[in-house]
Amino acid sequence: MTRPDEIISASEIGQWTYCHRAWLLARAGEANRNVEALSRGQAVHQRHSGDVARAETLRWLALTLIALAVLLLAAVFVSGLMR
Repeated sequence: MTRPDEIISASEIGQWTYCHRAWLLARAGEANRNVEALSRGQAVHQRHSGDVARAETLRWLALTLIALAVLLLAAVFVSGLMR
């Protein structure tokens, strides 16, 4: 059975890749001294997350409108053939 301190997250791998020492200090429980930059980064990521959610909604709307347009064109075409 693995202990919680043996599990390494993807975020930790990224931290280790960026700075081995920062990863080691974080694993040892040292407080991060760069709190202001971390807060700014979190705010940027939150805004980006909102932008991505809006983009996904607009993408879904666009695909729905395209599907409706195709169905409308097919209906017009079929009704023209029926005459």
